Amino acid sequence: MITLALVLAGGAATGCGGRATTHHKPGTSHEQASGTAGTLLDVADPAGHKLREVPADGAPEVRLVVRPDSEDGWNLQLAVKNFRFTPDSTGGAALTGAGHAHLELDGRKLARLYGPWFHLSAAQVPEGEHTLTVRLYADDHTAWAVSGKPVEATAALTAAPGASGGHGHGSAPPSAQPDPPASEQADRTVTITVRDGKVTPAPARTELRRGERVALRVTSDRADTLHVHGYDKEVALPAGQEATLTLTADRTGLFEVETHESRLVLTQLLVR
Repeated sequence: MITLALVLAGGAATGCGGRATTHHKPGTSHEQASGTAGTLLDVADPAGHKLREVPADGAPEVRLVVRPDSEDGWNLQLAVKNFRFTPDSTGGAALTGAGHAHLELDGRKLARLYGPWFHLSAAQVPEGEHTLTVRLYADDHTAWAVSGKPVEATAALTAAPGASGGHGHGSAPPSAQPDPPASEQADRTVTITVRDGKVTPAPARTELRRGERVALRVTSDRADTLHVHGYDKEVALPAGQEATLTLTADRTGLFEVETHESRLVLTQLLVR
């Protein structure tokens, strides 16, 4: 089971010229394709994002290093060049050499990365041989590219039998694992189920006071990604397994919570 607790950092802002915004306007997609950096191509990467071509000289580069963690899973390092992570600008116009990264396992998106380090839990990787891919994106969600190819790196990964439950710590099966500490400390918990394209309970507004912590516990019958607009926080939703995203509502406003692939609105966070 993938259970990630994410603490909110940053919030919604309005875009103006080159200034970024982390909130998507109604009727728009996650890929705004805005900004004058590079050349926007008519082709897309394997995830469906348009390519933003830049010259090879001075272009962003990335190398993926995978190291086993002594207690669980692996520690991933993204060694980048001519690139900086800009989590506060995600959703704004593309700026040269700036943005974030996506992590994929065998072509399936696991997470969006806002820094050079990421811990990959063994529970997220089925037994067997796999390929990890990291790809660099601009703030507007277009993929940086050189000579028509996305700027990315891959690494082979092998998960040994029995590794999904941890490394010798007597972990219980995913369904029996306790909630993460962050979820237990939340002021509000919202539990949502997605099945056959329907959201239960029906999407409504979740009212919060500024500074409260909310835990979003979502179970989807298909693999997807949970995303909180405005805060631009997300977590992978493995099929049939509950995932938890915990954040502190330190910004006022109305923020939609939805799934990326199925584009379903799960709830709206109304922070006063």
